[in-house]
Amino acid sequence: MITVKLTLFTADGEERIAIDFANEDSVRLHLGKLPDVKWCSLQRTFYIGHSGQNKRKIFKHLRKINCYVDYSGLKSKAPIKIIEKPICLPELDGPQLEDIHKFKKWLRQRRLSENTINTYIEVTTFFVRYAKLKNTDDMGKRLIESFNYDFIVRRNKSISYQNQCISGIKKYLFYLGKRVDEFHLERPQKERKLPVVLSMEEIKRLFEVITNIKHRTLLSLIYSGGLRVGEAINLKIRDIDSKRMLIHIKGGKGKKDRYTLLSESFLRLLRDYYKIYRPKEYLFEGQGAAKYSSASAQRILKHAVEKARINKRITLHTLRHSFATHLLENGTDIRYIQELLGHNSPKTTMIYTHVSNNSLSRIKNPYDNI
Repeated sequence: MITVKLTLFTADGEERIAIDFANEDSVRLHLGKLPDVKWCSLQRTFYIGHSGQNKRKIFKHLRKINCYVDYSGLKSKAPIKIIEKPICLPELDGPQLEDIHKFKKWLRQRRLSENTINTYIEVTTFFVRYAKLKNTDDMGKRLIESFNYDFIVRRNKSISYQNQCISGIKKYLFYLGKRVDEFHLERPQKERKLPVVLSMEEIKRLFEVITNIKHRTLLSLIYSGGLRVGEAINLKIRDIDSKRMLIHIKGGKGKKDRYTLLSESFLRLLRDYYKIYRPKEYLFEGQGAAKYSSASAQRILKHAVEKARINKRITLHTLRHSFATHLLENGTDIRYIQELLGHNSPKTTMIYTHVSNNSLSRIKNPYDNI
């Protein structure tokens, strides 16, 4: 069950109810059906005006999709958080927009992923508009630090987003022919969060409740191969090598190809699925033979998690984390797991040693000696 937290804040002199749902697509789509729900770009949250009627309306609306609504923040006597009025940035003129367009083409020529390009273009556009606000063409360290505080730190953006912004600005400066190393841009230290992992019993329960063979095959593929969701929905029929019992992942993260395992049990399920659906190009196709969407895959998982009564915050990536952890618990060498997952560095794969049950179960709890 998804938890949605309601809290109060003030903007432009009026109280509002912030709706925090940890970026769940299903909740976002459902909230879009309420015309009174709006987006606050400074606070990076959806909100609705603070009133008794709106509280009842949002509670009733969210309960329709079985959300747990935590409204304790509305009862708090703590001071209401005051949001500073957002800085109004000037719009870019024709030559500046043309320069941003050329920068985007330059990024595409370097074959960066579309998500990375969009992030870089977004932050670069803000940065150039910010420079215009400050009436300066000197895009030096002082302007970058000022922009970093006003648009990232003050708006409480995540550390990963801050790192992406710094990378985007550095790319833009390099594109302009400026020496990037002279700025010595400080990067924040990354947070160390352990991944959520399902037990083998939970994995079994999850797949048992999925009656639709297409849905079960898609989620089974992600788990049994340790795939990212983008890799799964981009798979084509010819990428399944049943003779060598391997799956060929083409153009994964970092534009890298790799092979991962093809499970015998999964292959039997896949053949049953293929006989029924007969996909033409992509292994999983939506309407009009187009490839399946990640949003549809996430909805499948959400319904299965609720049906299996698994009380964890789970995404499709959780299946990949679980695959890696279960391999480690079964004695697979960490270097092989690194190759199967397509990690650049073994340090990334080593995080699974911290969530593996084998390493923790061998420790004797001193409380048991009492």
